[in-house]
Amino acid sequence: MRKNLIFLFLLTLPLGAFAQLSVGIRGGYATSTYSYQATSSNRSRSVDGIGSPTFSFVAEYFNSKNAGIELNIQQLTIGFRQFNEDVELNQTEFTYLKTPLLASFFAGRSGRFQIKFGPHLGYLLQAKDVSRQFSGVNPRELPTYGAAGDRPNKLMYGMTAGAGISKLFGKSTIAGEVRFAYDFTNPESQDRIFDMNSTNLEFTLAYLFRIREAKF
Repeated sequence: MRKNLIFLFLLTLPLGAFAQLSVGIRGGYATSTYSYQATSSNRSRSVDGIGSPTFSFVAEYFNSKNAGIELNIQQLTIGFRQFNEDVELNQTEFTYLKTPLLASFFAGRSGRFQIKFGPHLGYLLQAKDVSRQFSGVNPRELPTYGAAGDRPNKLMYGMTAGAGISKLFGKSTIAGEVRFAYDFTNPESQDRIFDMNSTNLEFTLAYLFRIREAKF
């Protein structure tokens, strides 16, 4: 995995006329969706996701007129809401420290259209069972992940893609962006269900300040 990230970094830093480093913050709102298979013979079922605020520290580096790389250190909470026939609710939330590393391409000058894509890694900071009102349904409900005996997988990895617009104001940049992420990981580690996967959608605004610019 480390070699792949280094290779991606080299790919996304082509030769160019200048180098520019900006840092800043990004904040907004994230929604998630989950689906799971209780057993291998059951069909995949979708459950409701949750929405929550998200924020991150951002470093953006360009050494080409229209391409560069972006690193985020992000706090993200995702999770699921599952109802039974009596409208009883089970809800679990996962809070991650997530680090997307994204190739970035843009068109325009002071007003830009950007697209981004790349891998993300994350580490589970907390799993919390907000509500557990039912159990014993068929097919099996999603299990708990925040109880004393639970051992959810800590690692998250997947792919992230985004698109947005940005506006330059001197050394400052303000950007609005939509991102979509697909996780290849399954938090289940105790074989209580067969499979589980998630996606999340983010709507964010960012403020970046240029701290370095060098022309060649």
